[in-house]
Amino acid sequence: MCRHLAYLGPPRSLASLLYEPSQSLEQQSWRPTHQREGAMNADGWGVGWWDPAVRTEPARYRTAVPMWTDTSFRSVAEVVHATAILAAVRSATPPSPIVDTGNAPFSSGPWLFSLNGFVTGFRGEIGEELRRSVSHRRAIGIEGTSDSEVLFALVLDALDAGATAAEALASVTTAVLATTDGKLNLLICDGHRITATACGNSLFTLLGDGLAAGGVLVASEPLDDHRGWTAVPPGSFVEAAIGAVRVEPLASAEGAA
Repeated sequence: MCRHLAYLGPPRSLASLLYEPSQSLEQQSWRPTHQREGAMNADGWGVGWWDPAVRTEPARYRTAVPMWTDTSFRSVAEVVHATAILAAVRSATPPSPIVDTGNAPFSSGPWLFSLNGFVTGFRGEIGEELRRSVSHRRAIGIEGTSDSEVLFALVLDALDAGATAAEALASVTTAVLATTDGKLNLLICDGHRITATACGNSLFTLLGDGLAAGGVLVASEPLDDHRGWTAVPPGSFVEAAIGAVRVEPLASAEGAA
């Protein structure tokens, strides 16, 4: 399994989320508290962030080494500030290779994407069927072999067709679960809005207080013991922007698509 988070709000250092909280993303890489499968997330990690003063597309860093061993990046994280951040640690689903192309965040244009979960049977016919569903335009952008990239490509196809982010995540989740099972906590952000699903794994929000003062956080698990963290009900999607969090059943987004 994996752990991921996304933040929108006033400029803050990457380290303030990745390393400094009592249950930081680094801590979750080796001792998660809400993870339902697997005890560690040792198969790499990544982070992306937006600096709209420079460009609309996010910067991104990924590596296949465990986050707690990647000591060089912490000094970078302490001086890089951003108004929007998406990061994840990975526990690869066997027999997936441990390579940086398998790690979130995955990127395309202004979008960053992460999957906390897996598609059952992806290494067989299910995976082939999903790959055949991807448009040529999006298929040529797939770099690695992970189910995450194929799901992201399908989400991008839905966005290209005019769907909102919530509609895109809901439609892809519904399509996958119509043919197989799995755990499909999807997370996507364009630097202005966070959209995520709670489908098989834990998900929490924090709005306007604590680590999210003046902004909002969406994360697989709380980064500290602040009382404002709110669990997202299973089978729901979240849309979050500065000052607002909307949580609704996934079926409502699919019905609107």
